[in-house]
Amino acid sequence: MSEPQANLTTCPLIETEQELTEFCEKIANAEYIAIDTEFVRDKTYFCKLCLIQIASPTAIACIDPLVVKDLSALKDLFSNPTQTKIFHAARQDLEILYSDLGLMPAPMFDTQLAATLLGLGEQIGYGNLVQHYLDINLAKQHARTDWEQRPLNTEQLEYAANDVRYLIQMYPLVLKDLQKYGRQDWLENDFAQLLDPALYQVNSEQLWQKVSGNQKLRRKQLAVLQQLCIWREEIAIKKNKPRKWILSDNIALSIAMSMPTSKSKVANIRGINKATIDKDSEAIVNCVQKALDTPEEQWPTPHKKRKLDKNQEATVDALLAISKLKANEHNISVGAIVNRNELEKLILKEPELAIVNGWRFNLVGETLIQFLENNLKLIYIDNKLTLIKNEQ
Repeated sequence: MSEPQANLTTCPLIETEQELTEFCEKIANAEYIAIDTEFVRDKTYFCKLCLIQIASPTAIACIDPLVVKDLSALKDLFSNPTQTKIFHAARQDLEILYSDLGLMPAPMFDTQLAATLLGLGEQIGYGNLVQHYLDINLAKQHARTDWEQRPLNTEQLEYAANDVRYLIQMYPLVLKDLQKYGRQDWLENDFAQLLDPALYQVNSEQLWQKVSGNQKLRRKQLAVLQQLCIWREEIAIKKNKPRKWILSDNIALSIAMSMPTSKSKVANIRGINKATIDKDSEAIVNCVQKALDTPEEQWPTPHKKRKLDKNQEATVDALLAISKLKANEHNISVGAIVNRNELEKLILKEPELAIVNGWRFNLVGETLIQFLENNLKLIYIDNKLTLIKNEQ
C-alpha cells in the first residue's frame, strides 16, 4: 500500500483505442485499481455495456465502449495477476465484463462483501460505505440516467467517476480494518466463487425452476414448461430481447397446464395475445409434442417442499439463536453468515452448505456442529442465552 493517493479531481472520457492503450499502460503497475460499469438491460437479453470507470491511486478515467470497439487493452490490464481489482457489489460488473471481454478480472476484492465482516450490515450500499469511511455524501440525481444516451454531460460523467474515485480511496481503509480483526483472508473462497465463469452461464435445462408457480404442475406438465423455457431462451438470445418479451411466465405456465396440441388449442389459452398465436403457435405446439415424446424418466422432478417435524423446527430455532449469539460476538450480521433455510438443510444433512466451509464454519458452523453432537448446550443464565460445554 505504498502508492500515494491522488486527488483525482478530473476524469477524462476515453473515446479512442489509442487513449485507452495509453491509460492502461499508465496504470499497469499500480498495486490495485478500482472498476465499475454502467449498463442497460431493460430492452435486451444481453446487458449493453455503456461505460467503464477505472481508477488507480493516481489516475482515473471513464471509457466509452459504445465508441471504443476494441477493448483489448483492458484484457491485458485485467489479466495482470499481481494487481488487485476492486469492486463494490461485484457480481453484475463481473458478469458483463466476462460477457464482453471473455475473462475475469482477477484477483479481485469486493468491498460490499468485506463490509459484512466489519459489522457494517448485509449488502451495504456504496453511498453508505463512502459516508462511513470518507464522510462524504454522494449525490443521487443521476441514479436513473440512461447510460446509452449520448452525449453524456459533465455531471453524468462525474457521477459515474465517483463510483471508482472513492472506491480506490476506501480500499486501504477497508483492508486495514480487516487486518485489525484478522479477517483479511476470510473472503478468498467468496471471491473465488464470484470469479467462477459457471456462475454466469445459463443452464437452459433448468430454467423452468425460475418460473413462479411451477410447483403447481405435474411432472408431465413440467416437461412441457421445460421445453417452452428452452425454446424461449433460444429465441430471446437470437433476437436479443428479454425472455419475457418472447413469452411471459404466466402464459408459459398456462400452456404447460393445458398442454395444447394444435393452434386452435393455443388460441384458447386465457390471456395469450394474438401476435403470439399467429407467430409462435407452431413452435409452442412443437414444444408440447417434444415434451410428450420425452420418456417419463427424463421428465423434470419437482422440488419437494422440505418438511420438518416439530422437534426439528425447534432445533432450527435453537441453531438460529446460537448463530445470532456467535454473530453478535464477532459484530457481524447473522444474515451474512447463515439463514434459516441453510440451518434446515444442516439438520437434514444436505450437502454443499456454506456454513460448514471457510470463515463461516470457523465463526459459527463448528459451534453448530458441536451443539448437534451434544458437546455444547444452550442455557439461559443471568438474563441471557449462553453456550457451555456439556459435561458427560
